[in-house]
Amino acid sequence: MTNRIRVAAVSVAVAIASFVMAGSVAAQSWVTDSVCPEDAHAVFHACALEAARVSDPPRMVDGRPDMNGIWRRRAAAHESLEEHPRTLDDSGATSVVVDPPDGIVPIQPWAEAQRRYNRRAYVHHNAICRLDGVPLTMYMTGTFQFMQNADHFLVQGEEAHAFRVIPMNSRPHIGEDFRLWNGDSVGHWEGDTLVIDTANQNARAWLDQRGRFFTDEAHVVERFTMIDDDTIHYQATLDDPNVYTGPFTIAFAYRRSTVAGYELFEEACFENNEFARQRYINVGYGVYPAITGEEARRLKAAWELEEAER
Repeated sequence: MTNRIRVAAVSVAVAIASFVMAGSVAAQSWVTDSVCPEDAHAVFHACALEAARVSDPPRMVDGRPDMNGIWRRRAAAHESLEEHPRTLDDSGATSVVVDPPDGIVPIQPWAEAQRRYNRRAYVHHNAICRLDGVPLTMYMTGTFQFMQNADHFLVQGEEAHAFRVIPMNSRPHIGEDFRLWNGDSVGHWEGDTLVIDTANQNARAWLDQRGRFFTDEAHVVERFTMIDDDTIHYQATLDDPNVYTGPFTIAFAYRRSTVAGYELFEEACFENNEFARQRYINVGYGVYPAITGEEARRLKAAWELEEAER
């Protein structure tokens, strides 16, 4: 082992140890005294639906629920949307999919074959500092800051300078010729629930590290509901008939930090990190090119023709 490799290995080990220690300290500050304390996703979801009926959250001067603050997502869905065990690389978790109730992503057969290929062939977009798209932006990083006023809802995350500035004016989406990393998001209120509608994504991100994907024709609706002062029930429904047999919904909790002056950890990164990108290319990984709705339909037809000829 060369000195350069030894130094690099030590640096990585120190960085990981520091990150784990920081995470352990931070984890002590997140609220567990909740009307729905269970983080297992299906259990939390069922409890939260009931709690929302009687919840009276803290409010802004305009009467809307006040979600300003620092929040931590209670999910490991970025590893896999479905139930997965703890490993050296995964935290392990129950399925974040609450509809269908079996917790299984309703992926089409051709797309499942594509997912398996994705995982072997391409580096995860987050590893080369690309943005995560919606809804993955909301569960890729650990900690978020939400800020709001009557006109906008702001989401700031720890990783890769990911942020979303969402207008609360229910305007139409931008033209179909525009495709953005986090899409075009527009918000409105339905009672005490914040609803965010997102379209126009470029589809270069995955939904999880298992290679689950969507096309640029995907439509995502997110719902944020405060069920007590320090707990948000988050739901996201993704509809992309090019890839999935029907819409499916994920759900999990956000817990508030109660430590005064807590600030987000900044995991600085720059888009399309060329050094990291080349490192993965050197060992055989490609960069995921995305699949448009039109391409998905062609791939599906070709896959079905091959299956019919077997």
